[in-house]
Amino acid sequence: MSSRENHIAPDFVRFMLDSDVLRFGSFTAKSGRQTPYFLDAGKYGRGSQADRLGGFYAERLLGELGNDFDVLFGPAYKGIPLVVATAVALSRRGKDVGFCFNRKEAKDHGEGGIFVGQKLKDGDRVVIVEDVTTAGTSIRETVPLLRSAARVELVGLIVAVDRQERGQTEKSALRELGEEYGMKTMSIVTIDEVIEHVRAQPSGGRAAITPELDRAIREYRAKYGGE
Repeated sequence: MSSRENHIAPDFVRFMLDSDVLRFGSFTAKSGRQTPYFLDAGKYGRGSQADRLGGFYAERLLGELGNDFDVLFGPAYKGIPLVVATAVALSRRGKDVGFCFNRKEAKDHGEGGIFVGQKLKDGDRVVIVEDVTTAGTSIRETVPLLRSAARVELVGLIVAVDRQERGQTEKSALRELGEEYGMKTMSIVTIDEVIEHVRAQPSGGRAAITPELDRAIREYRAKYGGE
C-alpha cells in the first residue's frame, strides 16, 4: 500500500456502506476469528455497483503500477466479477488488458481445463484481483495454479480492503504475501482508513461507532494487527 494520501478512501468507504458490504457488529471470519467488522463482496449485486467498484480498482492499479501489467486474474468465485469489472474499467481509461479466472473443478469436455478467459503465456505480467485477504490462504492456493499454466511474472496483488491483520508471522498477511512471492501488494483502502472515515461521520450515521464497538475494534486490532 502506498504511503501517499489516499484520496479515494472517503468515496470508497461511503460506497461500501451504501452497498451494505461494510458492516459492524460481531461476525466470524473465514479464519475463525471473531471480528467486529465484516466485508462481504457478495452483497454487490447491481450493474451500477460493479461499474463503480471496477473503477476504484482500476484507479488504484493505474496509480500504483502504471502500465506495468498485462493480465488480471480473479480467483473463483468472488474474484470473477471483480476481475471482469476491473478490466472493463481499465479499458475505459485507455488500458486494454487481458483477464482470466479459474474454475473450482477442471472441465473435462469442450475446451477443458480450469482457466477461463485469456490464455496465459510465458512472460505475462499478472495482477491477482481479490476482495480481501486475512491469512493469505486463497492466494497461496492461487499462485501454484498460475505458475502451472505458464512462466508468468506475478507483479501485483490488489484487494479492496487491507484488514492489516497478522498472517503466519507478526507481519501483516499482505506484507507476507508480497515478500513471499516478490510482488507488489496494494489495497483500495486499509482498515485503519475505513475506521477513520466511519468515525468522522456525523453522529447517528448508519454505521456510527458506539463506545462499545469502538472498544471491540481496538481490542481486535491489538490482538490481531500485523506490522
